[in-house]
Amino acid sequence: MADKENYRVAIDILCCHLGMSFDEACAELGLADDENHKLQQVSEMQQSLMGLLEDSK
Repeated sequence: MADKENYRVAIDILCCHLGMSFDEACAELGLADDENHKLQQVSEMQQSLMGLLEDSK
């Protein structure tokens, strides 16, 4: 399978713009559950950092 990070943008689009959950987005892209765990951790970290940036404005 291609590098998992290549799916990061597609997952973000499905989650943010189409309202899918992280798991739904991964299922839509055909990613296996064991691959999702690392991507989900990255997603949660990015969302936490975005929250910190928004709070500091």
